Amino acid sequence: MSDRDALLAFLDKAQTQWPEWVLAEVFVPVPQREQARAWLALRGEWADAAWAGVDPVPGAAKLGWWQEELQGWARNAYRHPLGQVLQKQPVDWATLAQALPALAASRVQQGDLGNALRGLEPVAQALAATAAGLFAAPLPAEAQDVAVTLLGERALRMPPSGVQGALGAAGLLALPRFTDGSRVERIHAALLRRRLQRRRSGRDGASSRIAALLAAWRAARG
Repeated sequence: MSDRDALLAFLDKAQTQWPEWVLAEVFVPVPQREQARAWLALRGEWADAAWAGVDPVPGAAKLGWWQEELQGWARNAYRHPLGQVLQKQPVDWATLAQALPALAASRVQQGDLGNALRGLEPVAQALAATAAGLFAAPLPAEAQDVAVTLLGERALRMPPSGVQGALGAAGLLALPRFTDGSRVERIHAALLRRRLQRRRSGRDGASSRIAALLAAWRAARG
């Protein structure tokens, strides 16, 4: 398999998980689209490692590997195919690497929204700064908005019975929506919010084409 084929395999995996993005990315500038897909694929890899599955050990090991990989990116080296698109971008990969353990630690957080947000603050700040650098966008006013999207990713990857109250779909939907920062992050947060709405009503999976387009359009406007 060529390097390009390996990259496309990861981009296709992310597209399978988020088929809405094919529609939503029409609101992303064309030069940023592959980079946006790679960034969201990277975020998806970390979310799966942090919160998917019954046994936390493999995911924690994978996040440890990603810490080493990001440290390599900071030194202009990469092993993972997504590095073909992302590694050379002018962002602080080393700081993001240092923040990744907060994702693994959040797996066992229950009930208390304030504690959950504070626990994710280091990685939320690093993700916000990285996305701003990748997409030449301003930082969001509050890194807490990014932390809320992480809690949404966590909720969707765990059984509905395992994440309830303030950290479940209904609790997270009661919080304000993500309205600043990069357009890519805003659109992703809007699609995530649509999935949380479906989870709250007893359904899972992708939104309809019309719902996804409408959510993406609103998010792109800010």
